[in-house]
Formats: sequence, structure tokens, C-alpha cells
Amino acid sequence: MFRRTLLTSTAALALLLPLATACGGDAEAESSSGVSSVTLAVGATGWKNEEAVLKFAHLDDTPYKVKWSLFQGGDQQLQAVRAGALGLASSSEIPPIFAAADGKPNFEVVAVQRGTTLNQEVIVPKGSKVTDIAGLKGKKVGYVQNTTAHYFLYELLKREGLEWSDIDAKPLLPNDGLAALNGGGIDAFASYGTSVITAHQQGARTVGSGKDVLSGNFLWSARESVLKSPAQRAAAADLIARITKAYAYIRDGREHEFAKVVAKATHQPVAQAEKDFRDAQAQRPTQARTVGDDTIASQQKVADAFTELGALKGKLDVKSFWSRALDTDLEKAL
Repeated sequence: MFRRTLLTSTAALALLLPLATACGGDAEAESSSGVSSVTLAVGATGWKNEEAVLKFAHLDDTPYKVKWSLFQGGDQQLQAVRAGALGLASSSEIPPIFAAADGKPNFEVVAVQRGTTLNQEVIVPKGSKVTDIAGLKGKKVGYVQNTTAHYFLYELLKREGLEWSDIDAKPLLPNDGLAALNGGGIDAFASYGTSVITAHQQGARTVGSGKDVLSGNFLWSARESVLKSPAQRAAAADLIARITKAYAYIRDGREHEFAKVVAKATHQPVAQAEKDFRDAQAQRPTQARTVGDDTIASQQKVADAFTELGALKGKLDVKSFWSRALDTDLEKAL
């Protein structure tokens, strides 16, 4: 069943790529004559919250065009960047590590967005007798491969003195994992975002959290063709800065109104959506920053953990795919 669901998800990605590729092709064909000629193909995960944030804050009137494509995870976004389907991808620290593992990345990490690490959890279904991470030993545990879920599940197991081999690990995409959890195909699921919210609505319980395991660094990765064009670089920096400004706009007393937008998209009560948003912004306000030695070091720590896990064949030097090419434009836009 697990293999079949993964193949189905891969096929779905293959169907999505031609549409997104058209968007990415537009971006690559643009000259550097000005941002008005630019079309940015940008990825989103879960639901198009960045697009919704910009619209709510009246900051979606960009002088360039933005084509948003929705993916189930940042790993799929990086696959799309590698395939030429996206020009700009947002993800945790982890997907770029695996996208660059072959030593031939055609993208670079160009900015960091600080964000919440809430709703990053290991969950069990209603009625489960598992109450903590130690109780996962010998159990079938789903996880979203090459994402924050993969990392924090590994780290949580280590803290309990368990090896990865002590669980029957099943790589699954968020929607597939949720279905498997509810259908009894797995005993627990390490996931994030909307899938965790939905699982709780269906009675799931939390047995472990990545809240204090994860750094809160979320990365913007740009295809090399975007970085070669001054106009596209300026547009990418402007978009990233607008998202920061939009979140600040919401935090300025507009949380309840924005919660209505979130609730409609995630199918949860407005009160719950508002609480989750306030909690997330209280933990770590969403805001962009330029590349720093500390952000590179943070990702190196994560990469080393995946080497230790055996998911990477050898040590990966992450600074090889980081770039400060966007720093000047982003500082100006912020």
C-alpha cells in the first residue's frame, strides 16, 4: 500500500509539472529590462498561505507577475526547481540538502524566513495506547521523507535512546499519511501544518513535537536562471519582503479577520485558527532576513544528522549551495 501511494503521489507531481514548467519557462525567458517584464513561478506548501497573506494585506499588486503552484511538501518544490518548473521555492532547511546531494544543484538558497515550529508533531490516532515517543518502538510510523518531519522524528527517537531501525518507518506524503493513520495502516505519523490540524480534528493525539527541535529557519531557494537576471532578482527580493510586511500588517490588530481566511482554507473553526496564528506569531514572528553564517551553520547541523542517519551517503558541505546574491536587493526591499 505504501509503495502504491508513493507512486500515485509521484504521478500527481508529474502531471502538475507541465503547468508549472510553463510558468518557470516564462521566468527564464525574461530579460533584465525591468521587473514589469518578469513572471515568477513560486511554490507553496499545504495551502497557498503566502498568496493569501499578500492579498489580505493588499500587497498582492506586484509590478511583476506571480504564478503560484501548490505542493504537498518543500521536497516536491525543490524537485520542481531542479526540473525547471519553479523559479522560487520555500521550504524548511531539509529539502535543499537532498536536492543538492548529487553535487549538481541548479539552485541556491538566497534568503531565510524565520517562522513558527508549531504544528510539527508526531501524532497517533484516536484510541491509540501509545502515549510517548518511547512507545513507538516496533510500531509502523509514517513520516514525510526529506522534510522537517523526517528530521524531528529522528531526533526525538535519539532522545529516547532509540535507533531509526527500532521503528518500522514508512515514507508518506501528508495526505497519504493522514489516510493511512485513519485507516490503521500506520500506528503514528510525523508530519506538519494542515495535515496535523486535520488529524487533531479527527481525534488524533500528540506524542512528540518538533517545536524545540527545529531551528525555525525556513529557506527561499532560487533557480540559478533567476539569479542571473537583475530584474528577476529584484522581483524575488520584493516578493519575499512583501510577505514579511504582510505578516506585520496582520499582527497589527488584524489577527481575527485573517483567521477567517485561514479557517476557510483549512476547514477549522475561526477561533482555533486565530489561536493557532497568535500562538505561532508569539513563538516566532514570521519575517525574512538575509543569509548569515549562523543560518548556514544551522543547516549544516541538520545535514550532518542525515549523514549520521544514513539518509545521505557522505558529509555534505551546505555552504556550496548558499548565495548572497539576493542580499542587497532584499535589504533594500525590507
